Amino acid sequence: MLVKKNTFVRLRMYVLSPENRAANVPKDTATKPLKMWIKGRLNHEAELFEEAEVTTATGRKVKGTLKEVEPKYKHNYGEYVEEIQKMREIILSEMWSDRDEQ
Repeated sequence: MLVKKNTFVRLRMYVLSPENRAANVPKDTATKPLKMWIKGRLNHEAELFEEAEVTTATGRKVKGTLKEVEPKYKHNYGEYVEEIQKMREIILSEMWSDRDEQ
């Protein structure tokens, strides 16, 4: 899939190979390369899963493997926790109660 110049994309690049990782990294992590994900706008047309260059929001030019076109924001605040809802209700009731305590 050919992606047009100036399209907002996400790249993956390898920062460190396994042999260059620190000695104190956990064993299960030490065997893997250190990866970095970075978003920006394509500087040239590029094929998906091929090397590409982007300019980030801060103006840096970065090269890596084109992994995603127009990436979505996928973060959340986790699962619903009943105790947090109860804390919210307590806090709001104390903040906005009609009691005139001093």
